[in-house]
Amino acid sequence: MEPLSRVQILVAMGVTALVLLLVARFWLLFDSVVLLSVEFDVEILLLGLSIGLGITGASAIAYQIWPGYRHSADMYLKLVLQPLHWGDLIWMGLLPGLSEELLFRGVMLPAIGLNIYGVIFSSLCFGVLHLSGLQQWPYVVWATAIGCVLAMSALLSGNLLVPILAHTTTNLIASLFWKAKYNS
Repeated sequence: MEPLSRVQILVAMGVTALVLLLVARFWLLFDSVVLLSVEFDVEILLLGLSIGLGITGASAIAYQIWPGYRHSADMYLKLVLQPLHWGDLIWMGLLPGLSEELLFRGVMLPAIGLNIYGVIFSSLCFGVLHLSGLQQWPYVVWATAIGCVLAMSALLSGNLLVPILAHTTTNLIASLFWKAKYNS
């Protein structure tokens, strides 16, 4: 696959976020979903950040001990992050963190059910979203597992802000570390 330019990556991130938000919005038009709350307080902030740091740590361990995941993550992150400038990484944290969580944990999870079936189905869909080729299956497995963690955080806290903060934190830290490692 030919490398994408910085502008192509930023446009793709923006368009993907917009499409996910539109899917969530249209879903809400045709289904009476009771959304999770989005309430901010210090405890929620700390919980979301802690889960994000935990996911980041688990990812670092998986990266070290699972060669398939390491190869898959490096391929994906090189494609997406290499052309970006340091300031662009803020968008890499925010856009997927917001749009993916609003669709998968904000709309899909409550629509399917705030139960194990909703957790599993929304997590599988989240994992498939991260499929960029059949050789990327370890990344899809990882994304599915992380989708379960994010869904459980939403389910147990009853607050959509928890997985949004966790997802954003994970994306931002992983992007910063990867960029620092491969730019030095």
